[in-house]
Amino acid sequence: NFFTDRTLFKGVKMLPAGCWLRIGSAGVPTISRFWDYSFQEPTKTRSEGAYQDELDDLFQRATKRQLISDVEVGSYLSGGMDSGSITAIAAGEVKELKTFTVGFDLSSASGMELAFDERAKAERMSALVGTEHYEMVLKSGDMERAMERLVWHLEEPRVGQSYPNYYAAKLAGSFCKVVLSGAGGDELFGGYPWRYYRALINSDFDHYVAKYFDHWKRLVPKHELTPILAPVGVGDVHGQLFDIFRDVFPPDQSALQRPEDYVNHSLYFEAKTFLHGLLVVEDKVSMTHGLEARVPFLDNDLVDFAQNVPVALKLGNLGEVVALNENEPGRKTARYFEKTQDGKLLLRKTMARHISDSVAHEVKQGFSAPDASWFKGESIEYVRRKLMRKEAEIYEYLDRGTVQKLVDDHLEGRSNRRLLIWSLLSFQTWIEVFLLGNRPAPQMAPGRQRSVA
Repeated sequence: NFFTDRTLFKGVKMLPAGCWLRIGSAGVPTISRFWDYSFQEPTKTRSEGAYQDELDDLFQRATKRQLISDVEVGSYLSGGMDSGSITAIAAGEVKELKTFTVGFDLSSASGMELAFDERAKAERMSALVGTEHYEMVLKSGDMERAMERLVWHLEEPRVGQSYPNYYAAKLAGSFCKVVLSGAGGDELFGGYPWRYYRALINSDFDHYVAKYFDHWKRLVPKHELTPILAPVGVGDVHGQLFDIFRDVFPPDQSALQRPEDYVNHSLYFEAKTFLHGLLVVEDKVSMTHGLEARVPFLDNDLVDFAQNVPVALKLGNLGEVVALNENEPGRKTARYFEKTQDGKLLLRKTMARHISDSVAHEVKQGFSAPDASWFKGESIEYVRRKLMRKEAEIYEYLDRGTVQKLVDDHLEGRSNRRLLIWSLLSFQTWIEVFLLGNRPAPQMAPGRQRSVA
């Protein structure tokens, strides 16, 4: 629900990002926007080398500025390029910099989830730049232990598994009070090309939004949207969601003429929604543990620069994709772009100055637990207890038959509904915590952690 300012609490709204609120003499609040993203093609371009040099200078200055503190500063280290680059710069400024990684027990994982644990990569990076490195290993039961406290601090359900972030902040907060995070690199420099390419060639803005919206509908099949919300009688759910989605974009669409313009529109949309959601979660879970998370990639000067980098320097296959899209490529082409090393090309080439070339050009790996396997394995009883009970409070708002059929599809191995199950678990727990008054326990069982310095 971070697409709008609404919350699940009556009379409570979020102040939109980049806005300030003023209470007038009559007590009436007025919201004004003081800043917004503006991704656009530059009118005058420079050589790629000039862009690399400026990016390198801005990135180093941003990271060093974020190190200014009266207390010890550490850094998250996933083993990927973004956190690795920040750590490399920070380690040159801070003696015995502490770094932190959360990994996962993959003993019951399968398929793509077998690559979700990045501890080995992080250890190699730590050895390369010389940090004092700490790790925590999460198991399936750690999600269940964290759920009530996580929901209490987030205050509203959030799409995407955020409990690993909770444990990462718990680990870092045990050693320092400030931690550097790699958030923002993907959203600013084009780290998700397979998303932008879904809606690259369009007849007009409405055509673009319709295709992009179809790609982003992940939780529930279109034909199940209205039935699943039948208990609250919301009418045309699909149409309402589409209108909310469309309203995220800037009102002026006159400049949408080239594929690059549509990519910049996608970057704007994802910075306003996806990145915003990541930052809300990051801020809340870190402050839960008395930890301040800082994001060098979102330094003002660096953001201003990134918004005016030519798309051709961020994405390498744009010309090929344009040709393919004329005939609407099928799943085979989509899989190719999901696995390619395309995306963040300028950032990769620049960061290779500070980290190994192999890390700088490695395929992107998200920070996610193997929940698809855990939900139908070690955590299956937890899922059933929360969602398969007839009396579960969630069914005052959602249709029980539709929901349980979708959940059962996952538990029986017919479909991967991990994102939906996480969302349902979060909502059910939110009801228990905030409506039924089941406050979380004051202490949590710690996960396993060890130093690999």
